[in-house]
Amino acid sequence: MATEPLYIKIKENDNVAITVHAIPAGTEVMEGVVSRQEIPQGHKIALEDIEKDAPIRRYGVVLGYALDFIPRGSWINEHMLRLPIPPDVRHMTFSTNLRTDLPKPPVTTWEGYRNAEGYAGTRNYLGIITTVQCVEGVLNVAVDRIRKELLPKYPHVDGVVPVNHAYGCGVAINAPEAVIPIRAISNMTKHPNFGGELMIVGLGCEKLQPNMITDQVDPEHVLMLQDYQGFDVMVQAIMDMAEKKLKKLDQRRRETLPLSDLIIGMQCGGSDAFSGVTANPSAGYASDLLVSGGATVLFSAVTEVRDGVYLLAERAVNEEVGKKLADEMLWYDHYLEEGRVDRSANPTPGNKKGGLSNIVEKAMGSIAKSGTAPIVEVLSPAERPTKKGLIYAATPASDIVCGPSQLASGITLQVFMTGRGTPYGLPEAPVVKVCSRTDMKNQWPDLIDINAGTIATGHATIEEVGTELFQFIIDVASGRKQTWAEKHHLYNYHCFFNPAPIT
Repeated sequence: MATEPLYIKIKENDNVAITVHAIPAGTEVMEGVVSRQEIPQGHKIALEDIEKDAPIRRYGVVLGYALDFIPRGSWINEHMLRLPIPPDVRHMTFSTNLRTDLPKPPVTTWEGYRNAEGYAGTRNYLGIITTVQCVEGVLNVAVDRIRKELLPKYPHVDGVVPVNHAYGCGVAINAPEAVIPIRAISNMTKHPNFGGELMIVGLGCEKLQPNMITDQVDPEHVLMLQDYQGFDVMVQAIMDMAEKKLKKLDQRRRETLPLSDLIIGMQCGGSDAFSGVTANPSAGYASDLLVSGGATVLFSAVTEVRDGVYLLAERAVNEEVGKKLADEMLWYDHYLEEGRVDRSANPTPGNKKGGLSNIVEKAMGSIAKSGTAPIVEVLSPAERPTKKGLIYAATPASDIVCGPSQLASGITLQVFMTGRGTPYGLPEAPVVKVCSRTDMKNQWPDLIDINAGTIATGHATIEEVGTELFQFIIDVASGRKQTWAEKHHLYNYHCFFNPAPIT
């Protein structure tokens, strides 16, 4: 049986490597390199002497500059690097790395719910959109009764999803950036997993009136609580409208569809130093298979691509797409400046404990989930795609903001890579969890769907895990399998991105 490797070195000119497992002090990692102290799993070891102010390289890029002299064999952590200047997005090169030989998928069809227009659904849900947070309490009571009293009568409906959120009132509704949360909520009314059945519950006095999110404001689709006499009447009105929608949704059936009718999202959270060499690259390979077969794949998180954005620009199919990519980076740079922070505010304590020293290292691993396909479109937060293929959707990196943003863009399934672990889930779309370490899978066997940690230990290749992930995506999208998050009903709150003022 082959011995597991002690370290992972990405590029020939890297002067650091990460440890596959924790390495005790005095371990010969490679010829001429002996660990000077215990080095935690996934953390960096210096492969050569690094002078003060000299670059520290991983992924073939400069992660930062040494604050002091670092002898070979030393443990390198976040306290030892100075962050480099971010890439200048005003002078990027576009369309110089457009791959045309993507791997071919093993299957090119799936079983989904065809919609009258747009992408097909992976699930058949009744979605109930709210216009303001004030109605959440009443709606949740009604939804609980719908699930208990009505759903059993409609076995072909997968569930009821209340789209609750914190927006709608007490906000500067006409502020320029208010377009983002309003667009997100409006697009949720058209989510593919809701089957075209529109149902909106509002209060009556909120700033976000129904006509701001839909042009269908008649009583067949919209219910305002202030129009009803008392709590019981409100709840019954919601149930009555819901039952009319459920009767229609119950007629839907899955059918064989091409991959071009499938749209999924890629996201990572709780990342570690293995994310960029196991989980994210395997997801990137699965993405290439999907795109090659005609599917649409979204990937996101501005701060988590910012330091590698020039690599994405090279994959933009044309100058228009490249310039939109640059514009989204510049918008977010300004957004952070207004808050008196920069991209260095992104990494979490867990990221650092998992071996990620700074945002540059995190970004280089993060972009691996995009695979190698050309980027056909760039979306502003919560915009809907107009193209099919690989799409960059600009969103905040926060899991609970990125997820709803991608949902608003229409994803019907999400693949979520993690190194440290998170029980995150979305109520509107199944979430496939991919872990970067086998230790994580062993710790959370009933939360992690796919283990990419076998890549780090040499027991599997990126292509093998990526193909396994692709097939699991197809099975989940087709309803043949459920993710652990679905089985446990792990659903996060909708935190729609709102950069506009709250009054």
